[in-house]
Amino acid sequence: MTTRTRIARLRNLGLTAIATTGAAAAALTLMSTNAQAAEATQSHAPTAVTVAGNNSRATSQQKTGTADNLDGWIKQSLQIMKAKGIPGSYEGLKRNIMRESGGNPTAQNNWDVNAQKGTPSKGLLQVIDPTFNAYHVSGTAHSVTDPVANITAAANYAAHRYGSIDNVNSAY
Repeated sequence: MTTRTRIARLRNLGLTAIATTGAAAAALTLMSTNAQAAEATQSHAPTAVTVAGNNSRATSQQKTGTADNLDGWIKQSLQIMKAKGIPGSYEGLKRNIMRESGGNPTAQNNWDVNAQKGTPSKGLLQVIDPTFNAYHVSGTAHSVTDPVANITAAANYAAHRYGSIDNVNSAY
């Protein structure tokens, strides 16, 4: 299957999803091809974390051996979540990430009620700044668009509000 065929199929699926998932799905799926290509080429620096228990400092890549991509960010977050007692699974995180941002760590919602109030949702799990600040997990970067910090803070919030990110099946 060619890239054009895949993009056409994704757009077709995206248009179908608009009816069921609302404006967020529309914005993510109706980006121009050039914007999609630009986002695919962006890279993000690995996050340094301190893992509780042994007080040693190591980069997340040295500690987990994972790549600087969505799979690696989820695995790094899961390691931190486990150390901090925050529940959640790889599947639950990835499902919510794909719904919220399509896997784009720099996604920003500039049209919903939060954005209209001056606090747009940002990052992989579309967290607003006040929620990020309230549920930030020590040992992660203090940046809402840092992939690992965003995932971990969102999972911490979901744990407090819903019991686990695994229990979240729609916008939260």
